[in-house]
Amino acid sequence: MGREYEGIDEHLRRWIERQRVFFVGTAPLAADGRVNISPKGPIDTLRVLGPRRLAYLDLVGSGVETLAHLRENGRIVVMLCAFEGPPRIVRLHGRGEVVRPRDPRFEALADTCRFGPVRPQLKRAIVDVVLERVSDSCGYGVPLLSYEGERPHQDAWAAKKLRVGGPDALLDYQARKNAVSIDGLPGVELPR
Repeated sequence: MGREYEGIDEHLRRWIERQRVFFVGTAPLAADGRVNISPKGPIDTLRVLGPRRLAYLDLVGSGVETLAHLRENGRIVVMLCAFEGPPRIVRLHGRGEVVRPRDPRFEALADTCRFGPVRPQLKRAIVDVVLERVSDSCGYGVPLLSYEGERPHQDAWAAKKLRVGGPDALLDYQARKNAVSIDGLPGVELPR
């Protein structure tokens, strides 16, 4: 049932672009560290950059596990599931690098990716992934779900934070909530 591919071809790239959400999985090196799986989206924050490369825009959130794990060891898997149409699960294993907004490469990579519209203050990083394995499996256990639309909550949350706390409110939030992971690994470093 499952297959491994040389890379992401045009057919698979179009399939990826039609999905509504993707998931990322990472883990620390420590045996007692917590494995993390995060839902990501909208899908226009994910871009296939070549047969063996993709990137996604990481947005400000309450946790920083993915970025902390990537900073420690680089291991990542991106998973997409077909919730509509024929069943399918695609897993993209690779090595990810965190590119933060103050990194000189950030703007060029963002220009290459042409992500969908996102409030600038929500852009926490771009995760640039070099793929080592591209595979799929049947997805028979994935339920059929109907897409109703994107949630407005993240942008509304950010707008309120900025309105109440001023232009640095999301940086202040990251300093409080994203400095270390739940396992104590370094998270985001903010200029001050």
